[in-house]
Amino acid sequence: MRIALDVMGGDHAPHEIVHGAVEAAARLKDVSQILLVGDEAAVRAELAKYPKADMTRLRVIHAPESIAMDDSPATAVRKKKLCSINICMDLLKRKEADAMVSAGNSGAVAAAAVFGLGRIPGVLRPAIATVLPTRQPQRPLLLLDAGANTDCDASWLAQFAVMGSAYSSAVLKRSEPVVGLLSIGTEDCKGNEMTKKAFLLIQKADVKFRGNVEGHDLFLGKTDVVVCDGFVGNVVLKTTESVAHAVGYWMKKEFFRHPIRMFGALLLKGALETLKHRMDPEIYGGAPLLGVPGAVIITHGSSTYRAIYHAIIAGAAAASNNLADEITRRIAAMEPAGAQG
Repeated sequence: MRIALDVMGGDHAPHEIVHGAVEAAARLKDVSQILLVGDEAAVRAELAKYPKADMTRLRVIHAPESIAMDDSPATAVRKKKLCSINICMDLLKRKEADAMVSAGNSGAVAAAAVFGLGRIPGVLRPAIATVLPTRQPQRPLLLLDAGANTDCDASWLAQFAVMGSAYSSAVLKRSEPVVGLLSIGTEDCKGNEMTKKAFLLIQKADVKFRGNVEGHDLFLGKTDVVVCDGFVGNVVLKTTESVAHAVGYWMKKEFFRHPIRMFGALLLKGALETLKHRMDPEIYGGAPLLGVPGAVIITHGSSTYRAIYHAIIAGAAAASNNLADEITRRIAAMEPAGAQG
């Protein structure tokens, strides 16, 4: 398994990205090679900090350009032909890599994937799918779209349901994923016009559809895939991350307010560490871009080396499960319904 890694993307590039690659090369036996795509001088300077790194499994590929987080995605992808994201996509297209990972500009990654790889036949729009923890540790939630499409059509949401169900089944190993449509009430009549139309289309798709779900249903562990437009999905994702950080801050502040509470914190250290690990978004790897013919993983811009390490795992898992083939089959089966709206 070969992974193309965008070394120049993210708030902490290139040092955290290279660190994550070094960790993956040392620990992931199923990954035969990690292709470090970025400014060669910068990448090699970072690699020099790890004299024990397994260089037989790390290969540097020079990219003279990079895309900043505040660049206009489509424009930057078109103008910067030799940027690290475009080169990663080209490696994937030419099958010199089995998956690509980037912590860079998510819009640019999505645009480069569509321009460079195209869409799976029948797919109207690709979607970013994000894995979130729930009350059931063995039953994480897949939320899509998490930001690729801020304005959506009902037929796109129906396809998101099918693609999300395919990913949950193939990669997250849910035998019969339960799909929900995010709305303002569980009743069939609730929602805006788009979600009402999407409800009818998803009902006709080959998925186990439970109907509408509300925000407070997300983390119960009763739904495997939740579908929404990219605007709502991105707000949900960032709000969730913010709340997790706020809860950690409040707990720490309260524990240090009194010596007795500090003693209690020591007694609870094991439980608190477990809770922290369960709420840590970095252990879920990156978010796959579903709907393109290749394993494309987008991870958070603030990713540390741990997030990069887990994103590489996610990329390898998506590639090894022939996810694109499964989505192609499922979309072809529902294409007449998906074309409505």
